[in-house]
Amino acid sequence: MPDQQVPNQINIEISEEISEGQYANLVIITHSHAEFIMDFVNVMPGTPKSKVKSRIILTPFHAKRFMKAMVENVKKFEAANGTIQDMEALEIPFTFGGPTAQA
Repeated sequence: MPDQQVPNQINIEISEEISEGQYANLVIITHSHAEFIMDFVNVMPGTPKSKVKSRIILTPFHAKRFMKAMVENVKKFEAANGTIQDMEALEIPFTFGGPTAQA
């Protein structure tokens, strides 16, 4: 019976490389009439340039579902771990203490 699937069940696999993930501390979100594009970037202190580590493209429908899922998960996280302080309240400079980047 292990080969039988439950109806409406999706079997999702993840490669070892993808399962390691990518760290990002900046996301740039743009959109057109047909899609939302999220570029995830790891900005390092003192470096003048950073590369996009991952780009995710979603339909508007899925972008809204993603937003709702993020709100729900942040609420669950805060219920278990306390309120996450907003970046605006922290007033951390974008340079993260390093020299000012130039483009």
